[in-house]
Amino acid sequence: MKTALASVLAAGVASACCIGPVAFVLLGAGTFGASLAALEPYRPVLLTATALLLGGAFYVAYRPTSNCDTCSPASRKRTRLAVWFAAALATALVTFPYYVDYLF
Repeated sequence: MKTALASVLAAGVASACCIGPVAFVLLGAGTFGASLAALEPYRPVLLTATALLLGGAFYVAYRPTSNCDTCSPASRKRTRLAVWFAAALATALVTFPYYVDYLF
């Protein structure tokens, strides 16, 4: 679950160069939003971190478990649901630069 949250955070930072300016312009603070465009050179590194963290999260959620009493099916189902939600959110954040033109 922690790796899923970390992957969403990494995707958010990777997309800050694109989402940040749009969000701050909508809030009326366009100058501050323009400063987030300086994160563009780090986008490939952060996208790689997002992919690695999501891969780790999926491994933890779907790995085979031994017969233990602490791994209830309900908690594994919640973890898997959280990982898929994190993957969907990360995908939406990563692809934001491609569909932002259609929003406005």
